[in-house]
Amino acid sequence: MRLPRGDLVRSRTATAPGDALAWALDADHTGYLVLEPADAVLGDGDDACVLTIADGVPRLAYHTGTERGGAPALADVAGAGPYSVDCYAVDRSALADVTDTDELTVSPGAPAERLAADSALAERTRVAAPDEWTAEPASPADPVEAFLADEERLDAIRDRAREEARRKAREWDLTDALVDGDEN
Repeated sequence: MRLPRGDLVRSRTATAPGDALAWALDADHTGYLVLEPADAVLGDGDDACVLTIADGVPRLAYHTGTERGGAPALADVAGAGPYSVDCYAVDRSALADVTDTDELTVSPGAPAERLAADSALAERTRVAAPDEWTAEPASPADPVEAFLADEERLDAIRDRAREEARRKAREWDLTDALVDGDEN
């Protein structure tokens, strides 16, 4: 995703990005947020999620490390806090030039639900969103069922756990004890 250069208007570290999402909504912010988990900030890789925001409502998501967009991009950083959250402002006309594709689109409440676990903020965001943005696909009513049905999120969690185990094994000089899951 190619974004216009924005002006940094807010920068925070947070355990979850709910405060930044609430601020963007309350301020009718137009621009983008860059959510970078602490391990990426400390030099462990390119692991940021970029969310475009129009009048306070999230529209597009892109993960810079996995190059996935939409809900999978959110899954790639979900639960990876604390986060460095940078908020950039851009003109609405400049943001209109960013390609609005299905692969990058997120439902308005998804970032608040998936990244901040804040259903009230998600509902406020859906109310503020344009009508054409709020058509969400049907999802299971049971949260556990919904979580288990999200294969991409489960795969991202598994990949993150494997990488963390490999990193710890190298750190503790236990690489001989590693067994790759594909070899079983």
